[in-house]
Amino acid sequence: MAASKTRTGPPRVAILGAGPAGIAAAYALSKGKAEVEVLERAAVAGGNSTSFQIDGIWCDYGSHRFHPVADPHVLADVKALLGPDLLLQPRHGRIRLGGRWIHFPLKLQDALLKLPPAFAASLIGDMVLGKFRRKSTGPKSFSSVLYDGLGPTISENFYFPYVRKLWGLDPDKLAVTLAERRVSGSSVGKILGKMLRMIPGLRGETTGRFFYPRQGFGQISSAMVAAAKGQGAAFGFGANIVRIERDGNRVTAVVTKEGEVETRHTPDQVYSTIPLTTLVRLMDPPPPPEVIAAANAIRFRGMILVYLILGTDRFTEYDAHYFPELSIPISRMSEPKNYNSATGPKGKTILCAELPCDPGETWWDMSDEDLGRHYCDWLGQLGLPVNVPVIRTETRRIAHAYPVYDLDYQRHFETVDAWLSTLDGLLSFGRQGLFAHDNTHHAFAMAYAAAEVLTPEGGIDRAKWAEHRHEFESHRVED
Repeated sequence: MAASKTRTGPPRVAILGAGPAGIAAAYALSKGKAEVEVLERAAVAGGNSTSFQIDGIWCDYGSHRFHPVADPHVLADVKALLGPDLLLQPRHGRIRLGGRWIHFPLKLQDALLKLPPAFAASLIGDMVLGKFRRKSTGPKSFSSVLYDGLGPTISENFYFPYVRKLWGLDPDKLAVTLAERRVSGSSVGKILGKMLRMIPGLRGETTGRFFYPRQGFGQISSAMVAAAKGQGAAFGFGANIVRIERDGNRVTAVVTKEGEVETRHTPDQVYSTIPLTTLVRLMDPPPPPEVIAAANAIRFRGMILVYLILGTDRFTEYDAHYFPELSIPISRMSEPKNYNSATGPKGKTILCAELPCDPGETWWDMSDEDLGRHYCDWLGQLGLPVNVPVIRTETRRIAHAYPVYDLDYQRHFETVDAWLSTLDGLLSFGRQGLFAHDNTHHAFAMAYAAAEVLTPEGGIDRAKWAEHRHEFESHRVED
C-alpha cells in the first residue's frame, strides 16, 4: 500500500536478501529511520560473505578481505562493530607468471629478481614502446582496452587466460566495463606505480595490508546482523519468496510461503538485493515481454569451492595463490589459517580452491572425492605436491558468483534496470541487484546510500539516488 500522509511512525521497509548489501541496509535503516524486516531464503545471513567451520577451522566462500580503501564511514562502523577482533594483516600471496612464482601484490624487487629474463624484457619493451604501438580499431572490448593499455606480455600471459577461466569467455567477447571495474592497473605505468608504493618507506600504514576478522570474514556480517537486531530490525530466515505483487507501477506486497501457508508483507518500500533476474521472475503481474527477454539474457558465472582438509599444521606460508594458466582449471587457492594467523587446531589445515564452473558442466556434478583427487593433481603440476595426509574433501557451490559482462550485457541490463526504476515502492541495489562486480565494502556503501535516500514519508529521493548511482560507477575491484 502507498505511504500514508498521516504517518506517525517511521516507514516500513522489507529487505529482500541478507547478503552484505541487505545486512548493511538493515543496520543503517534501523538506526531510527525505518521499521525493518529482512527476508532471506537461507538459514543464515551473509550470503557468499558468510563463514563456517570445517574441523575447527574458520573458512570463507573463497578468498575474502576487507580493504582499507573502504568508505571512511563504512570502515569506521566495521571497526567499531568488531573491535579487537578486526585484524590488520599483511598481504602475502603468490602468482604464477612466466612459469615462476612472483609475490602478489606485485613487489618491484621481487619482479626484477624472479621474473624470467625474457618475460621481464618483453614487459619493459611494452612499457617503452607503448606510445608507439598501434591502437586497436573498431568497437572496444575487454581485450582491446587491456591490450592497448598493458601491451601483449601481461595481457596474454595473465589477464586473458585468467578471465577465460573466470567467465568462460574469450577476452574479445567481454565488455569494456569489465576492464574498467575489474582491472585497477589498466596500464604498465599504473602497475609500476602500485609496485613503487609497496617499497618500505614509501608505503602508508595500510598499503599492502587488509582487514580480516579472527572468526572468518563472515564475522563482519554476524556482528552487523546482531547490531541491527539490537536496533529493532527483524530477520526472517528460510523465507521462500514466491511472488512480488504490484498494482500498475506500484509494488504492493511481497508474498512468502512456508509449506502451504502464504504470508503477505506490505511494506512502504521493498529494498531488493537479490539477483535482478530473480526479481523480474517474481513480479506479479509479469513485466513486459522485452524486459523478461532481457532478464533471461543476463548471465551469472558459477563457482565451486573445493576444500581440501590436510593433516598438517600449515601447507604454505602464503594466504593466496593465483593461477592464470589455462591448463589448471582453478583460478585461486587460499589457506584460511593464514588469513587470521590461527595456530589451531594442531595437525590440520585447509586449502580452498576456487573453480569457476556453471551448473550443468562436468565439474559441477562431480563428487567431492573426485574433485579432491583432481585438486591434488593440479597442485602437483604447479610444483606444490600434496605430500601430507589428505583427510577428506568438502565442496560448496555458488550458482551466482560473478556477473558476466559479455558484449550484450549492457543493453540487457539497461532494459531491466530502466523498467525496475519505474516502479514505486522498490529499490534494487547491491552486487546482485545492480549486476555489479564489486567488493563487500562497495556493497556496504551502496546500502548506506540506499538508507540515506529513504524519505520520512516512506518514499525514495530519486534525484539523490541517481547521484549515488553515478558514484557507484567509480567503484573498482580490489584483488
